Amino acid sequence: MLVAMNKRPVAIDLFLIDVATGEMTLHHEQTDPTENVLLDQHGSPAFSTRMTADGTMEFSAIDRRTGARKQLRRIGGAEYPVGVQPQLVTPDGTGLLIGAYGDSDHLRLIRIDRDTGDETVVAAAGGSSLDILGTMAPGVLPPTVFTSRRTGEVIAARFIGDRPRIEVLDDSFTEVFRALSKLSDGVLGTLSSDQTERRWVATFIHDRDPATSWLYDHATGEAHILFRPYPHLEPAHLASMEAVGFSARDGLELRGFLSLPVGVAPANLPLVLLVHGGPWQHDTWGYNPQVQLLANRGYAVLQVNFRGSTGYGRHHTTAAIGEFARAMHTDLIDAVDWAVAQGYVDPQRVGIMGGSYGGYAALVGAALSPDRFAAAVDYVGVSDLVNFMRSLPPFTRPYMANSWFRYVGDPDDPAAAEDMRSRSPIAMIDQIETPLLVAQGANDARVVQAESDNIVTPLRERGIPVEYILATDEGHGFDNPENQILLHRAIERHFEAYLGS
Repeated sequence: MLVAMNKRPVAIDLFLIDVATGEMTLHHEQTDPTENVLLDQHGSPAFSTRMTADGTMEFSAIDRRTGARKQLRRIGGAEYPVGVQPQLVTPDGTGLLIGAYGDSDHLRLIRIDRDTGDETVVAAAGGSSLDILGTMAPGVLPPTVFTSRRTGEVIAARFIGDRPRIEVLDDSFTEVFRALSKLSDGVLGTLSSDQTERRWVATFIHDRDPATSWLYDHATGEAHILFRPYPHLEPAHLASMEAVGFSARDGLELRGFLSLPVGVAPANLPLVLLVHGGPWQHDTWGYNPQVQLLANRGYAVLQVNFRGSTGYGRHHTTAAIGEFARAMHTDLIDAVDWAVAQGYVDPQRVGIMGGSYGGYAALVGAALSPDRFAAAVDYVGVSDLVNFMRSLPPFTRPYMANSWFRYVGDPDDPAAAEDMRSRSPIAMIDQIETPLLVAQGANDARVVQAESDNIVTPLRERGIPVEYILATDEGHGFDNPENQILLHRAIERHFEAYLGS
């Protein structure tokens, strides 16, 4: 198998591993840290993508004989904060599939011809963007595109909506997809087949019955459940995740999800505002164990795709440029105010919680809107934007041109650094009165331990209630089960103490 590893600290190279012997050999060395080489079905270089200093992405075809690059397309900049995703070589090697906006506000799947550079729209959905979350965590999150086991061609693509949307692109898959869709009231998650594409294994995204696996035989039409990965969870006992929408104070349309506790009147409830990380990600409909834990304990849970979130169009994402601790924060406040106005929420019992960027948002919320939040949870969150960016591993710098540098600033520019500090929780620490729970991994290479230490120590000196969980065996997020349990028991106690339940 081919694997990508950064055995050289400043480069990600491709290695061939013999799975029988464990023998590893270098297959392709990336000589330019700003370039990524895409291989064809035979493992040979076919296309390259390179990021220029200003964040423009250059796509080139690689001559199979000489290795020479022929530039096909240039795409830039801030509307692609996590890069151009996906990037797939067609099975015959003649085309490159990418997610691009073109002349649309929404992300589409585009094919670029290696010989002519001509572009063709392969998949688009009116008013919806291609869902690229799966490209950032392959095998963990549902895929952006489904490919045929038999031909290698793309047969369907995933788009964003109140529920994810699957657009079928291959006529031969239409009947299969129609049959699979009858197996669950969820949305197709993962999919695989035998080489004849007679037998299929499918899982489904669902807010209350997640990842149930089915075996479907297209020749006979028979299907049966293989397993439910969470057999101890009864779907009727879990909270439904309902899509909601409202306007920010400047008129920007925001989408989100509200989960209400089961068996409780949906009025005057305590609320936890759960802020996603990134911030260049988005919340989506499906099973979320944190949401279900909080709803089970009696809290309404609100998730908001604030400006800067991906998936809701070019304008929605780029509206966050320069808006850390500004409009990105007020979007969250507008969401809370909407929930209060609907009668769902007791305004005196609102908490805020998040990880990474969500932790930063929780700290900003506690500092700038102490009247809104009675409790806050900062999980591996950024407290000092300047220190955060300066502490990132050096090889990440070229990849931040369209994200942190474009949206927040360059910490090596004195004027920008001053502005970044003014939007950092560490500069607002005297305004924080809200009781805090802070969780940090001691080995975190993205948000270093100092980001949490620098918040906890001065707040404790001021007598602000702060519980600090420092896990010596964790990085950017807690993965070990015992730490997960420790953290979520602490979250439960924290909100019960300050919000009730």
